Amino acid sequence: MINKVEICGVNTAKLPILTNKEKEELLIKIKQGDIEARNQFIKSNLRLVLSVIQRFYNRGENADDLFQIGCIGLIKAIDNFDLNQGVQFSTYAVPMIIGEVRRYLRDNNSIRVSRSIRDLAYKVIQYKEKFNKEKGREPNIEEIAKEFKVEKEEIAFCLDAIQDPVSLQEPIYNDGSESIYVMDQVKDTKNSDENWAENMTIADALKRLNEKEKTIIRKRYFDGRTQMEVADEIGISQAQVSRLEKTALKNIKKYYK
Repeated sequence: MINKVEICGVNTAKLPILTNKEKEELLIKIKQGDIEARNQFIKSNLRLVLSVIQRFYNRGENADDLFQIGCIGLIKAIDNFDLNQGVQFSTYAVPMIIGEVRRYLRDNNSIRVSRSIRDLAYKVIQYKEKFNKEKGREPNIEEIAKEFKVEKEEIAFCLDAIQDPVSLQEPIYNDGSESIYVMDQVKDTKNSDENWAENMTIADALKRLNEKEKTIIRKRYFDGRTQMEVADEIGISQAQVSRLEKTALKNIKKYYK
């Protein structure tokens, strides 16, 4: 299914690929009300929809249904995209597509959440967005509870009830050669210098790594940093951190075999 070429009657292998300049020109025309430009832009971004929905294939949902829902998210992104924000369209669109698919999965979940709880949760989400726009910050739970005249526990419960469980093995990024998973962004608070020292003489192993690999291993496993934090600190992408970390761990394992 992941390698499916035709989906909803669309041959994704034959979809057009536009340059950034062509995309910008189409977006300008779309904002001016050009329907043909809108259709062309939607068509050129269907590959983006396909790449996003792949992460949801393990939910047992029909691929065509997911693709159609993803297209709704794409269209919403086009309608709401602001050219003056200075970000690429795909950066803005991906969360919109993901959000639309997750809403669909939530509403069609076999574990049913009562309508009243779901309605309250959506009202709270809308209130949080409005509050953030007006005040420039997220409202705390006391402020939300006061707005809706309910207990804090009820607010926490309704928001928790509509959340989807996420697997630690769920991919969140792929650059074509390496995938980054949820577990790669989880901070490690258990592995400390002392715990490593009890299990292995890490100093000898580190000598066999280059400087960048040493830095990544120290920050990840001694300091408990996430891959994203390490990437920001040493000035490379998270995908590069992931690759270097895997190579370093592989080399350390070889040393101890």
